[in-house]
Amino acid sequence: MAKYYFTSESVTSGHPDKICDLIADSILDAALTQDPKAHMAVEATIKDDTIFVYGEAGTSAKIDYEGIAKKVLKDIGYPEEYHVILKVNKQSAEINSAVAHEEYSAGDQGIMFGFASDETKSYMPFAIDCAHMLAKRLEQVRRQHPTLLGPDGKTQVTVEYEDGKLTRIETIVISTQHSKSLTQEKLKNLIQEQVIAHVVNPELIDKDTKFFINPSGSFVIGGSWGDSGTTGRKIVVDTYGGYAPIGGGCFSSKDPTKVDRSAAYYARYVCRNLVANGLAKKCQIELSYAIGKPKPISINVNSFGTSRYNDEELEAIVQKNFDFSVKNMIQELDLERPIYTQTTNYGHFGKPYLPWEQFKKISLK
Repeated sequence: MAKYYFTSESVTSGHPDKICDLIADSILDAALTQDPKAHMAVEATIKDDTIFVYGEAGTSAKIDYEGIAKKVLKDIGYPEEYHVILKVNKQSAEINSAVAHEEYSAGDQGIMFGFASDETKSYMPFAIDCAHMLAKRLEQVRRQHPTLLGPDGKTQVTVEYEDGKLTRIETIVISTQHSKSLTQEKLKNLIQEQVIAHVVNPELIDKDTKFFINPSGSFVIGGSWGDSGTTGRKIVVDTYGGYAPIGGGCFSSKDPTKVDRSAAYYARYVCRNLVANGLAKKCQIELSYAIGKPKPISINVNSFGTSRYNDEELEAIVQKNFDFSVKNMIQELDLERPIYTQTTNYGHFGKPYLPWEQFKKISLK
């Protein structure tokens, strides 16, 4: 198509699904702080003043599940009192026997995707990159004006392409929780001046760009009081904003033996470095694993015709330079440590401080 549009969204840390993601990753980090070999899959659901924390834990760590959940809500900016219902069991002995042996094996079957492009400095698609930056800035402004804005918020960016090239921003949507006293006019001015103007390149805005700020009108009731939340419901926000396929599972709550998480991170690492090394302008990798098996059962590389190498040649380069065994992925990226609350909000990819976003020189010989 000569001209087309693409849209991605992001959310703030006060969105009810992200509250639950952060509770889950905070529990995981607490376990890994004490026990780097912890096998964790403890999730959360929230509605009104009730938090349900549940799942499986195979760890020697002593974890204050209730205290962690309540601290997450307080740190985000929700002052209400919350009640915690806890249902956490030991990891299934059958799963443990499939995973816990000397050679690390996949904790479950599944498919994972990695993606990167040279469209932005972060090697992420522009729409999701911009949506994340707007959501992050919205949270910063909210914390600067806690009497005006609330923790719950969402952003959305639609961009226009012509012949595959990003040309302009078509639409920006921002919805934010706010106080009753803030008029819609003042709210729109605040978001335009302190959020959008701080993030968006004005060269991508023109007279036809549309701005929808709180298009539903009043948004006073937010968080778990306005909607329910559950761990793992924002996997498109967490990955590539719909620009690339997503795998079969979420990230938050899962320790690195769960390849839904570690292999997705490693796949991003590979794609990012293929692009960063100039071997393709855009790259996607699909991996698949079987529970109890240490290596992937399939690898698929797609450069969308943006490489001087065909995809079969690129796959050979990938196989030569990267090891997709579960043990290597965990060791090369140093995943058995409490880094996961850093991933929860504003995307698991594109953050320069995360290990799967680091540069690796690729050998062609």
